[in-house]
Amino acid sequence: MAPDAARTLATLGARWRLLASGTDTGARNMATDAALLAHARRSGEATLRLYGWSRRTLSLGRHERARGLYDLDRLAAERVDVVRRPTGGRALLHHRELTYSVTAPAAGTSLGESYRAINALLLDALARLGVAAEEAPRAPDSAGATRGRGVPAMRPEGASCFAEPAAGELTWRGAKLAGSAQLREDGAFLQHGSILIEDEQSLIEALRVGPPGAPREGRTARTADVPPATRRAATLTEALGRPTTPDEVGAALRASLLALVGGARPVAELDGRSLQADLARLEGAFASDAWTWRR
Repeated sequence: MAPDAARTLATLGARWRLLASGTDTGARNMATDAALLAHARRSGEATLRLYGWSRRTLSLGRHERARGLYDLDRLAAERVDVVRRPTGGRALLHHRELTYSVTAPAAGTSLGESYRAINALLLDALARLGVAAEEAPRAPDSAGATRGRGVPAMRPEGASCFAEPAAGELTWRGAKLAGSAQLREDGAFLQHGSILIEDEQSLIEALRVGPPGAPREGRTARTADVPPATRRAATLTEALGRPTTPDEVGAALRASLLALVGGARPVAELDGRSLQADLARLEGAFASDAWTWRR
């Protein structure tokens, strides 16, 4: 791990917490991350959270156009929930992957510095698993996003999140392995990311209204119905040449963080009245159709 990235990650928070929160609904997952963002702003603590999803869930980027683009009957038939993230980027199907979030104070680090430091953590964890991942090439200004925008910069419209790597995202043999986006707001930041274990991302196109290769009437949308040319994501199963689990990937991330920051306090759930109050308030907002289908 690069020493400058290690130093930056160690200074993101004077105190670090590790939260492995299991699986939950899309709305509660997003509300939890938003509550942790508020906690980082108040307390100066940084949190690495590792989690999964209780149902297959399509998460939409904060600014992504989605209203009228997805077939609600297909979503229901495939038992796929939909939620909109507070961070940017494009649509992502959460299933057979590990999702992480980092929330921390933003003071003293630029957007690019914090993003590269977290990338270094991810690269170290992947190396512990035996995966030689690397960053996609950066344009000269690719790290300089503005307040409230996702990083790396990627237009919110277009193909799904894993269809192509943006500059600075993690790849294996040129294909995108981990997608990340960061939101900086009022002195703190939230970075979301997903590391694919298996690839079902091509199902996203089959869930759209009238996508290319859509299944005939009376059939449900399956990954096999999507043209193979659209399958461009890398997976840990492919990179390792063997099956793995979210628990194994999470253990590697925890080991990397502990080695880097020298100590982190494990927490089993959101603790503190302020965090619980934020969670209760935010869960309804993220479950609202007015937010999910706002554009």
